Amino acid sequence: MRVFNEIHFKHVRGDLFGGVTAAIIALPMALAFGVASGAGPAAGLYGAVLVGLFAALFGATPTLISEPTGPMTVVMTAVIAQLLAANPEQGMAMAFTVVMMAGLFQMLFGALKLGRYVTMMPYTVVSGFMTGIGVILIVLQLGPFLGHATPSGGVLGTLQSLPTLLATIEPYETALALLTFILILYFPARLRHVVPPQLVALVIGSIISILLLGDSDIRRIGEIPTGLPAFQMPVFNVDHWQMMLVDAAVLAALGSIDALLTSVIAENMTRKETDSDKELIGQGMGNLAAGLFGGIPGAGATMGTVVNIQAGGRTALSGLTRAGILMIVVLWAGSLTAHIPLAVLAGIAIKVGMDIIDWSFLKRAHRVSMKTAWIMYGVIGLTVFVDLIAAVAIGLFIANVLTIDRMVRVQSKAVRAISNITPDVSLTETEQDLLSRARGRVLIFRLDGPMIFGMAKAISRQYAVLDEHQVLIIDLTDVPTLGVSTSLVLEKLILDNRRPVFIVGATGDVRDRLNKLGVLASLPAEHIVESRQTALELASTLLDANPSGRPSNHSMATV
Repeated sequence: MRVFNEIHFKHVRGDLFGGVTAAIIALPMALAFGVASGAGPAAGLYGAVLVGLFAALFGATPTLISEPTGPMTVVMTAVIAQLLAANPEQGMAMAFTVVMMAGLFQMLFGALKLGRYVTMMPYTVVSGFMTGIGVILIVLQLGPFLGHATPSGGVLGTLQSLPTLLATIEPYETALALLTFILILYFPARLRHVVPPQLVALVIGSIISILLLGDSDIRRIGEIPTGLPAFQMPVFNVDHWQMMLVDAAVLAALGSIDALLTSVIAENMTRKETDSDKELIGQGMGNLAAGLFGGIPGAGATMGTVVNIQAGGRTALSGLTRAGILMIVVLWAGSLTAHIPLAVLAGIAIKVGMDIIDWSFLKRAHRVSMKTAWIMYGVIGLTVFVDLIAAVAIGLFIANVLTIDRMVRVQSKAVRAISNITPDVSLTETEQDLLSRARGRVLIFRLDGPMIFGMAKAISRQYAVLDEHQVLIIDLTDVPTLGVSTSLVLEKLILDNRRPVFIVGATGDVRDRLNKLGVLASLPAEHIVESRQTALELASTLLDANPSGRPSNHSMATV
């Protein structure tokens, strides 16, 4: 595995243009997310520079642009609020320590090769989770949108304070926020490829606030300190280590999902596959660096990535260019942000929140399945009003249970007990002839497809038909894998059965599983065969040798 991401100079012009374009988009978003998180605009810029730089250097998706995103900002907002409430003096330092821990978690995910599992979440859960995060981002920006600081208490606190916020609305700030939102919403599509609407709205809103509202008491960002960010020593608190660990795990999981889903989009656009585990290591290094220097966390950003590719970016040089341009802003252009109204950033953030909401699936979920719709609505509600971890955990549990139930119902049809020839029985002519000659005394117990744990009950239901037959043939020819529960049911079926039992077609993993349980060792070696025809021939021999009685499992030794 190569250490650095793909960097070469075959597409210098496209990479430089893509990086410049991505930087222009990133600037207003980084400021907005930094303010929204509670860490400040400088933290947003530091996160945009550091996450983007290290992910571009050490990730695996050459065109991926990594920076603070809406979902990561929502979680970081909650982390900062919780830790400041728990420890006002060191809460912010502890929050940046959580970002460092999240980066380490992501690097661990990559080292353990968990990248391919991160995105194996049902779409209903992902959609509900992202929609819930979009709703949270919108609600938390209602205070700044109306000209006030964000009320304490998160979503519920903001909703409870809404009547007061509306009664004491600051009209100038609300007008600026509304203008920003409308400018982004109705920005001409043909111009979006030339200049990002967020930057246009940021510039226009700031100019209007200076020229027309200069005498008004409008809340502004203020001048951002220039120069390199200060190193943040990790701060741990024994009383709150569990909270910090859980918050870090949530940030790491969300950042990994966000980054890898965006990586898939980049793969589809460039037709170039990437290593998801290496990408997680690069993302983790970026978030570790962001935490060490007081930046908010980030992940792969869909908007920046798509714009970068459309502008010609093809290697990680585009991401490095973007990080370099933002670094220049951090080092020398901090004074330019002093007059940006906070209301303008609120308008930008609310539009981001609306874009995160999965409107398309919300409209159609009930048509696909009411169960699907209720899972998604439940995840949205839990995400917004309860807890992000609870939302994902409960959503995954219910979705997986319903999926397993559906699979079992489908697979149950593949468990068949055959003793007579019927039109739907797929046996060769020789096998049909042998089965007919047995006159119902031989039962073929045929399994088809993967036998997961839910199939154990379907197999157990067939016990009742065993008493009517003298020889049992268990056909595993078309079974690629055998779950533990199903294996134990088959073991009970074989060991508790006093009839001769033949095992057909047990190979590979299936044979290994039965061997480990000692099932095959309990049968005569000649009862373990490769084909149904062989099993039917041996069964016929047993029946012919014992025409008036029931042959035993060891009768072959005397035939």
